[in-house]
Amino acid sequence: MTLPVTICKVTPDDLSALLLFSQKTFFDAFYHLNNPCDMRAYASRFFTEEQLLTEMSNPLSHFYFAFINNEITGYIKLNFGDAQSDVKDAESLEIERVYVSKYHQGKHIGRQLLDFAIQTAIIERLKYIWLGVWDQNDRAIKFYQDYGFEHFGQHDFMLGDDLQVDLLMKKVLPDFC
Repeated sequence: MTLPVTICKVTPDDLSALLLFSQKTFFDAFYHLNNPCDMRAYASRFFTEEQLLTEMSNPLSHFYFAFINNEITGYIKLNFGDAQSDVKDAESLEIERVYVSKYHQGKHIGRQLLDFAIQTAIIERLKYIWLGVWDQNDRAIKFYQDYGFEHFGQHDFMLGDDLQVDLLMKKVLPDFC
């Protein structure tokens, strides 16, 4: 069942809500698949008020919440230009994070957030959109493949002391000549 969401840009006033929601969805998604110490070490570094405020202060990075009936159901982080983690191509957009509350899985919120990212890239007249996804996350990989994303590389990802691999996937956007 698809429930339409309202997507709104996250502001510094939303910092506490972003911190709580990002921690919760990250742990819900990956805690059962990883060493708890590695999860806590990663979160203590990347899911803090200071870190999120630094990311939000970058004019080339934008966070957005997805709401249903004023409840946060998901979020996405988009990076442009030099804010991108790997590619740093002025003609691309990175989806650095996209998470949906476990209570709202199956309502196509992730699809709506991905559609929002693609539309944002099209409006900005970018050539492609890309992301990194854990190579063990088969469900997410299939989701992105169904959206037309193709594997184009990989990078190492440190989760605490655990060296993991993210597949890099991209989707070429329509040309507007």
